[in-house]
Formats: sequence, C-alpha cells, structure tokens
Amino acid sequence: MLSNVTAFVTGASGGIGREIAETFADRGANVAVAARSDGIYETVDAIGEEQALAVECDVTEEDSVEAAIEATVERFGSLDCVVNNAGVAGPVEPFDRVDSEDFLDVQAVNVAGALSCVKHAAPHLRDSEQGSVVNIASIGGKRPYPNRSPYAASKMGLVGLTRTLAYELGRDDVTVNSVLPGPVEGDRIEEVVAKQAELATVENAEPASIGPDDFALPDFYIPKSDVAEQVAYLAGPNARKVTAQEIAVDAGGTWY
Repeated sequence: MLSNVTAFVTGASGGIGREIAETFADRGANVAVAARSDGIYETVDAIGEEQALAVECDVTEEDSVEAAIEATVERFGSLDCVVNNAGVAGPVEPFDRVDSEDFLDVQAVNVAGALSCVKHAAPHLRDSEQGSVVNIASIGGKRPYPNRSPYAASKMGLVGLTRTLAYELGRDDVTVNSVLPGPVEGDRIEEVVAKQAELATVENAEPASIGPDDFALPDFYIPKSDVAEQVAYLAGPNARKVTAQEIAVDAGGTWY
C-alpha cells in the first residue's frame, strides 16, 4: 500500500509519532524518524535500519528542518509524505494566568514547525506522484478546551494552515489533510488530566474534566493505532482525492 512512499514523520521518538512511523514501515514505506530526543533511535531499532533513518530535528529551527529534509532525500532518493506530528501540550492554566512567551512557544512548535517542514519538503512533494501532507491536529481545534488556550489556539491554527496549504499545493497534485485525535491513550493525557485536577486549588479557576457525556462512544480513549491507520490511509493511493479535510478520530467528540 505504501511501498513506493518515503515519509518524514516528526515527533517520532514515541507516542503517536512512533506508532505512525511503524505503521508506515509495516506497509512498505521508508521512514525518516525525526525528533529532538534520543527516542528516534529506539524507533529506528523497532523498524529496522533498512527502512528507517533517524534524523535529529528541532522543528522550531528552520536550519535543522532543512538539514533533516536533505538527509532524508539523500538517503532514500525521494520524499513523498510529510507527517507533522511534533507538538507540545503547553500550559494547563486559565487563560489569564498564561504567560505570553509560553503561548508563543506552543505556536512555534505546533504551527510554525509544521509550516517549516512543508516549506522545505515542498519541492520534493511536488515532484512526487503521490505527494501528501498529514498534520496531526486535535479536537481541541474544534471544541472548547478549558484551561488549554495556547494548545487549542495552535490546533485551530493548524487546521487553518492545512486548508490553505491544500489549495496552494493542490495544483501540483499534493494533498494536505489534518487528523484530529480525541484523548489518546498514554502518558500525555494522564498528565493533562492530573494538571486539570490541580486547578481546584487555584482561585477563580475551574478544573475541566472529560467523560462519557462528552463523546458519542462510551469508550472514548483513542488507541494510538487508530490514529496511525488514518494517517496511513491519507498518505496512500486510495486517498488521492481527499484534501483540505479535517478527519476526526475522536469517538464522536466533535460534530462538525
């Protein structure tokens, strides 16, 4: 299904990113595993060096992104898909307690980092016969996320970036979509839930919680594999007419 694809996956040192990289490799793709942390080497070990390349990359540094893209093309000879998964959760605070620098730091990774990756990959994507970009957004970009204003703003920004890039790259037959996960199983959601609970001791702060009433399905925690499967579909041959879309993998947590 992806045997002719070379993918560049950011934030692939663990979590969703590692799951995406392994899923692509299982379907025959070559994968550049990009992140700031040493976990990328564990991901490559899990996949095998014949199909995977570890590239240290900080998406907030454009020179780092450019070098990582170049290393990918040098190793595999092409680049067909960019998966912008690198992201930070940001502060869990009421909006009036959020430091402006912390707010901008979240945008730098979650939005500007994605733009930088597509910018430097674009010449190669345009040359590909099935160029694609998949941005990992969140249901936080479509519904209220109390005490998560920097994160929610960044994910809505990523949705807007997705739609715009789809039109700018569409003339060259490059598809651009975003996947919106709900609460994905793992350490990150547990940390966020714990931080929300801590706000009970903060004056004028109201902790937010998630539960079955917020979702259509009672079992609303999302397996990483469900997200990875959707990303692989969007990068594959059966999604060539799917572009400029936000596809939620969220147990019915968003309704538009």
